[in-house]
Amino acid sequence: MSRAIRAGKRTVDIGNPDKVLFDAAGVTKWDLAEHCVRAAPRILPHVRERPMAVQRFPDGVGGEGFIQKKLPEYAPGWVRHVTVGRERGGTVTMPVFDDAATLAWFAGQAVITLHPWLSRRSALRHPDRIIFDLDPPGDDFEPVRRAAHDLHGLLTELRLPAYLMTTGSRGVHVVLPLRPAADFDEVRDVARGIADTLAARHPDRLTTEVRKEKRRGRLFIDMLRNAYAQHAVAPYAVRPKPSAPVATPLAWDELDDIPNAGHWTVRTIASRLDGPDPWAGMVRHARTLQAVRRAVRSLTD
Repeated sequence: MSRAIRAGKRTVDIGNPDKVLFDAAGVTKWDLAEHCVRAAPRILPHVRERPMAVQRFPDGVGGEGFIQKKLPEYAPGWVRHVTVGRERGGTVTMPVFDDAATLAWFAGQAVITLHPWLSRRSALRHPDRIIFDLDPPGDDFEPVRRAAHDLHGLLTELRLPAYLMTTGSRGVHVVLPLRPAADFDEVRDVARGIADTLAARHPDRLTTEVRKEKRRGRLFIDMLRNAYAQHAVAPYAVRPKPSAPVATPLAWDELDDIPNAGHWTVRTIASRLDGPDPWAGMVRHARTLQAVRRAVRSLTD
């Protein structure tokens, strides 16, 4: 049995639409497809033209899941794609999510979470954003709140833009949009400089120490995603957790009002999609890496 859903200019058949993917929340494959189509205007500006790794759960989130990077051979011919070089040699052809129909079709394949690259197909080695991933060292969300405000304060001091998103999992992402000119190595070095500066200001709470045994309960400012072929969860992507939480962009003044990073779910996100978009106009505020580097250096001049 299948059911057709209208997605942009196409109609997409969703096979086995009543299959429950999230037992605890009762969210079905059809619910997931509807969410993707509804959220498409918010998702697509941040995933178009990007190689996409997807996280599939054919038997629902209670079963075995896996990350898939290769475009399925049975994908419709209208699904766009790009062939990219692997870090260790060789190539892989990955899907590119350029329209609502692609979002819906992959939802029909029990794709729960979208993980786009930080760069676009036209400039694969030149990222257009820096991402800082802030996860709590334990189960308490408060350290994430404090760290995010600290990072926002530093970026504001440097006169750099900062966009905030719950990951739908444990923490938040803070995104600094870039003009895609510098390569990943240069961008990662600047991101590390920002992270090191922040950790030095709050050494009792924050760290850039990669080894967990050396963090001593401090929150790790993770900037390791800023590398070629790395990816990060897309805005409004669903996470494979019982409540079907959704990665959700938010305004900075909303951060203190949410209890955790999984606050919004497939069941509760719809009304938010009708309101203001906290990430609207992000690309217009992109900085060159040179400008970001000068701003960071100004702290020590």
